[in-house]
Amino acid sequence: MAPSAHQRHGPLPSDAVSRHLSSMVLSTLSSLPPLSLLSATTAAVAAAPWIAAPIVLAARLRTTPSLDDIAVAATTEAPVPRVSIVLPARNEAAHIAACIRSIRASTWPDLELIVVDDHSTDGTGALAREAADGDPRVKIVNAPALPAGWFGKQWACQSGAAHATGSLMLFTDADTRHAPDLVGRMVRMREQRGAELLSVAGHQAMGTVWERAVQPSVFTLILARYGGAAAIEQATHPRDVVANGQCFMLSRQVYDAIGGHEPVRGFVAEDVMMAQTIQARGQRVSLALGIGQLSTRMYDGLGSLMKGWGKNMYAGGRHAMWGGALVQWLYPLLLLSFPLGILMPFVVLAWCAVAVITGGGAGAALLLWSAASSAAILAAFAAANRLNGDPVRRALLAPLGGAIVLAICVVAIARGNNVRWKDRGYVSQ
Repeated sequence: MAPSAHQRHGPLPSDAVSRHLSSMVLSTLSSLPPLSLLSATTAAVAAAPWIAAPIVLAARLRTTPSLDDIAVAATTEAPVPRVSIVLPARNEAAHIAACIRSIRASTWPDLELIVVDDHSTDGTGALAREAADGDPRVKIVNAPALPAGWFGKQWACQSGAAHATGSLMLFTDADTRHAPDLVGRMVRMREQRGAELLSVAGHQAMGTVWERAVQPSVFTLILARYGGAAAIEQATHPRDVVANGQCFMLSRQVYDAIGGHEPVRGFVAEDVMMAQTIQARGQRVSLALGIGQLSTRMYDGLGSLMKGWGKNMYAGGRHAMWGGALVQWLYPLLLLSFPLGILMPFVVLAWCAVAVITGGGAGAALLLWSAASSAAILAAFAAANRLNGDPVRRALLAPLGGAIVLAICVVAIARGNNVRWKDRGYVSQ
């Protein structure tokens, strides 16, 4: 049998491979459009907003305290106010047991947990009772019939609060998991910051590629709009404050004074509106990072992502805008600008790359702008993933995240104030 070409000549020498690759790189670089000072300046100016974004976001995050800053000894020391945790749950069979067990493991000396079964049809109530395991600190109640004009979550919270006996109220979601020291650290952080309402931004658990693409995009948008704790605490207008409805704490006295959840009964983003209500009273709203103390898996795939964020993007997000009727009218365009701002640099960079490879025309300024802007977006998303404890390589999903968020925004705008969630239809205020 005749020897093969590989056997006759052996493998291609490594120096030959290196020369071949170098030749390809040099050929590609030589085909790049010439870069003049004017082109470079134009590209730098055009890319400035994208380059500035991760720098501004990092500076804002630096002002946000972490629950880790609270000494462990302080999490159980006197005084020990009673904390009433209210947990609304509608069809949360997948989460309710783990959530209740995590709260029962709290090291806070004086707490009670009120679980409100909001007319569930999947056995949530039975699973909650099983997870409570006779713990006298846990009370399972059924939400009364939903009144007209109320969203289900707000009514469940209001109903649960009626059974609470604590001087501090902590509202949380069924898809959260609490570390044993969460409550204690929140109590002490709230005291330390002099805040009436304190909410926690915890770890976002993400199990699918869709979640990993979208969640950093949305939370980057929220951070860009509201800033860190310092910006929220120093806000002079209610529209400039925000809270995370997954976990927030305030005093029973103030909760009763504002009428509980009644002022926010018809808003889809009840957490944002609760924060605005507190700030309008002249009281401080604050935020703390709790990556190690709170974990949430908000959605479990593309469908739930589309539905979940879709109900908030337009109907809830417009209450975060400054200005009057004109800005509200322009809000759809402003909303679309964020995902488009993520997508555009990558799309243009891809077009420039194809143009260079195929010998077509690609302006030097356009190529440099798209490359610099894309790199800045990747840097921002890498930082967001690192903060959440995830691999920074997930930043490469930024273009996919931008495309999905764009689709979510388009659908949300088309739907307007009509919201559907947990098999209920609402019209948000």
